[in-house]
Amino acid sequence: MGINHLETARGYGQSEEFLGHFLQQQTLVSREELYITTKFTPTPDPEIMNQWIDQSLERLQLDYIDCVAIHGINTWEHLEWITQPNGCFLPLKRALDEGKIHHIGFSTHGSLEVILAAIATDLFEFINLHYYYFFQRNAPAIALASQKDMGVFIISPGDKGGLLYTPSPLLEKLCAPFSPLELTYRFLLSDRRITTLSAGLSHPREFEGSLSLFDQNDPLTLEESEKLDQLEEHLNTVLNSDKCSQCYQCLPCPESINIPEILRLRNLAVAYDMNNYGKYRYGMLENAGHWFPGKKGHRCTACGECLPRCPENLEIPKLLKDAHQKLNGTKRRRLWE
Repeated sequence: MGINHLETARGYGQSEEFLGHFLQQQTLVSREELYITTKFTPTPDPEIMNQWIDQSLERLQLDYIDCVAIHGINTWEHLEWITQPNGCFLPLKRALDEGKIHHIGFSTHGSLEVILAAIATDLFEFINLHYYYFFQRNAPAIALASQKDMGVFIISPGDKGGLLYTPSPLLEKLCAPFSPLELTYRFLLSDRRITTLSAGLSHPREFEGSLSLFDQNDPLTLEESEKLDQLEEHLNTVLNSDKCSQCYQCLPCPESINIPEILRLRNLAVAYDMNNYGKYRYGMLENAGHWFPGKKGHRCTACGECLPRCPENLEIPKLLKDAHQKLNGTKRRRLWE
């Protein structure tokens, strides 16, 4: 069906073994036509990284891996493990020189500041990150990566970007005549700085509505641009003085509450009825460590430290309490946990 880039990770259960078995069995395309990416978490021990490279080559049953990403440069400590003189980047560079891998990049769920610092090391050829119509905080990272001619891989835009395979009826109505998935994919695909979207499909039938979109990488049409503008106008109208504009000036919070992310999820739930998405992401707080850091809204003690820093004068403690009531549900963990 034209998809020739398959991405996995050492930490995704038996995914590498399954993919390796498949690659040995398939006869549809040549090895040269495939791009295989796997990922290794940061480690302070370069010897462990060296072992992981060889183990993944064995599991994938490949002579070389096209792309290897350091999986989750999420904290300053992770970045230090990579950049220190005898850090875990050295075995990756050695494997690159030996032809075991062809390109080195990184994935990240970290803060914008950590992401920009990682890009600025000039160690990496590509980046996997979160950036969607409904989450544009990492726009400066997209700009810097493009300036450095890095490949830009967007992590699961249909899922992490808003559970767009199963949108709310209200969001469907607001996006019509486009589907929410189509419109938000076009937001990404029309940006020539973005190289790759991961499809993240869970059932064969989902190929039908997705693959046709991937060829549509021309600039946004007037109708598409107007529809995106209308979505923003609707958000502003519905939220009015309760809208969080994601400036992040409320941080740091003495209780380590992830205030901007919680208020972003509240924005989407209130304006677009994206309640399922809000519960999905909110449920990961306090359950996913550095992959999705911060405490939930009910931890707020109303200390007031954030209030003078908010340029919109939001009643942050009140909004955090409301968000918790709307979104708190079942605890969630990372997929491979």
